[in-house]
Amino acid sequence: MWNNDDELFALMRTRLFPAVVGDILDSMGLLKQFLSPGIRPLRGNMVIAGRAMPVLETNCFAASEPEGQLPISRQPFGLLFQALDDLKAHEVYIATGCAPQFALWGGLMTTRAMHLKAAGAVLDGYSRDTPEVLESGLPVFSYGGYAQDQGPRGKVVDYRVPVEINGVRIKPGDIVFGDLDGVLIIPQHAQEEAIRKALEKSGTENKVRDAIQKGMSTVEAFKTFGVM
Repeated sequence: MWNNDDELFALMRTRLFPAVVGDILDSMGLLKQFLSPGIRPLRGNMVIAGRAMPVLETNCFAASEPEGQLPISRQPFGLLFQALDDLKAHEVYIATGCAPQFALWGGLMTTRAMHLKAAGAVLDGYSRDTPEVLESGLPVFSYGGYAQDQGPRGKVVDYRVPVEINGVRIKPGDIVFGDLDGVLIIPQHAQEEAIRKALEKSGTENKVRDAIQKGMSTVEAFKTFGVM
């Protein structure tokens, strides 16, 4: 039903939503695929669909620590700039690993991500420069706006590595699909089955909706269609 990621993510944005795909993943035995409900879109109508580019952050206590044992201790922001520059088209910058005490994303990062044709950002923490991000139109999901800078408080220590958010394992290349109802992770190995079945379920739900609007009871609708 799709030949490449361009077609796949366009299809998902126009015909699917995370809730229906999440239901399918439940039926496949993948029962914990939604990230924390605290991760919300900066604007209610934002939809994000792309492939995960996981980024691992850590807390620190100075932009540069000369007494550190590793070169990264003396490098402001750690590997943040390298991680950002490594974003590819249709990829989602998805960062976690540190206490939510500062912004993991901002306006200049948004500008760079837009230039690289990235799909957006999902932060297990805060973002900042909210008016600038909203004006750009790039989908950004976070705990909300908080201006405190990560420069003297956090570093990226690795990227394109598996991470976990709220117990959900996220590997590079997994699908990230989010809207106002939450952010879903679709494991790469399950994507074809999950998307195909979700499209079928979405079509059936439309029939259920029509039937209920015409007066069918929910009991009868579930008995008839097996979907609710």
